[in-house]
Amino acid sequence: MDKKPEKVDYFDLPCPIPFEEIQREALMSLKPELFEGLRFDFTKGLNQKFSLSHSVFMGSTELPSQSSETVKVPTSHYEFGANFLDPKLMLIGRMMTDGRMSARVKCDLTDNLTMKINAQLTNEPHYSQGMFNFDYKGHDYRTQFQIGNNAFYGANYIQSVTPNLSLGTEVFWLGHQRKSGIGYAARYNTEKMVATGQVASTGIVALTYVQKVSEKVSLASDFMYNHMTRDATASFGYDYILRQCRLRGKIDSNGCIAAFLEERLNMGVNFILSAEVDHRKKDYKFGFGLVVGE
Repeated sequence: MDKKPEKVDYFDLPCPIPFEEIQREALMSLKPELFEGLRFDFTKGLNQKFSLSHSVFMGSTELPSQSSETVKVPTSHYEFGANFLDPKLMLIGRMMTDGRMSARVKCDLTDNLTMKINAQLTNEPHYSQGMFNFDYKGHDYRTQFQIGNNAFYGANYIQSVTPNLSLGTEVFWLGHQRKSGIGYAARYNTEKMVATGQVASTGIVALTYVQKVSEKVSLASDFMYNHMTRDATASFGYDYILRQCRLRGKIDSNGCIAAFLEERLNMGVNFILSAEVDHRKKDYKFGFGLVVGE
């Protein structure tokens, strides 16, 4: 006997995810935090809300070059961080030996209104950045307003139209450059798959698709087209979660292959391996690291 479809109550739709996170499942598989060299991260909790972090990195930095080959120079830095985590307030600060400083603030002003602040200070002129976000969560919609340096203003809105489909739009204005833009997005998700599409007046078209094969295996793909430069790229990736490790990898239409492995050695101790091979640019990146603490 055929199962009757459930009646949809369009006055009681679920709240969609934030507009800026509609591709999060695909980015999790296709954009792991790749690095080159040695990395060591240590986090020590002082109490239930406050913790300190230390990070050491030794690797190389790519320099701009007019030739097709990649030019790299050795580099290293130490980063000190302080974190305060509370159900209604999050404060994160970072300071690096090269003079860069960053801060993140997330504060729940009400049950539905959240304020976020992101700031980064550098020694180089015109490279410091600051951004204020105000996020409002409705019953079946979300909206966000952004204010940033260089006279940047932006806003987005996303609305659930069915239990599985949500539609959204965004606008921005960059005052110093006298540039503006508008974009549209759609997201369709079920228990087994997530599909998204975005198009913007800047000429960008982005599509993603994630298929959940099982509780531990996910496959992802994306396609991006830039109408201004006529560039098109596509990639395919996977996300495999084992009992003690997590393996993510991808290959794209430019011939670039990448893999990222996180292995849990003990409670609070993770070993990480990163590899990226770009045969066309003759660029090979390999890294390993250790993450200790929560």
